[in-house]
Formats: sequence, C-alpha cells, structure tokens
Amino acid sequence: MSKNLHQVEAANSLAALGNVTRLHLFRYLVQAGPDGAIIGTIQSHLDVPGSTLHHHIAKLVKVGLIEQEKKGREIICRANYDRMDNLLSFVTENCCRGIEDLTEKKSA
Repeated sequence: MSKNLHQVEAANSLAALGNVTRLHLFRYLVQAGPDGAIIGTIQSHLDVPGSTLHHHIAKLVKVGLIEQEKKGREIICRANYDRMDNLLSFVTENCCRGIEDLTEKKSA
C-alpha cells in the first residue's frame, strides 16, 4: 500500500470504523500492541458470538486496518499501525491551513 491514502480508501476505512463493535475491536487491538490478541481473547472481551466477530474482523481486514496471522490452532489479530497512521495523516493533513473563501472569487 502506498504511503498516501486516496479518498476512496480513506472513506472505506472510516466507514468500517463507523460501527461500534468494529471501532471497539480496533481500539482493543491498538491497545494490545504489536503482539495483538488471539480471537478467543477478543471474543471474550467483546462478548459477541464467533460468527459476529468473524464478520467484523473480515471487514477490518478488507480495508487493511487489521492483519491476521495463524500460529498453530490460534489466529492472532493485530492492528495495522502503518495503515492507521496513514488514515490519521490523511484526515489531518490540511489541519488549520484555512480554506479559500469561494464567495470572494464569485464576486470578483
């Protein structure tokens, strides 16, 4: 993935985080750090059925916000910190630069 997100990629990532369960899941994995967490632990923490958790994980994997690794019989989920940083940078890249006043252009 490139360093800079495109608007569609950013919108898809933000849309995936627009669900309370997915946001909670993602924040939990961010808090877990680079070691991540196994699915059973995540399921206990979120208190959701396995099929529901799988659905939410799949959405976050699809947009690249989390990654999975299989170790033996366990699946470890980790936050993708690069993707997270790119998303936050995209959202804040023009912070406080001001905006062009379009009304002045129209009257000129």
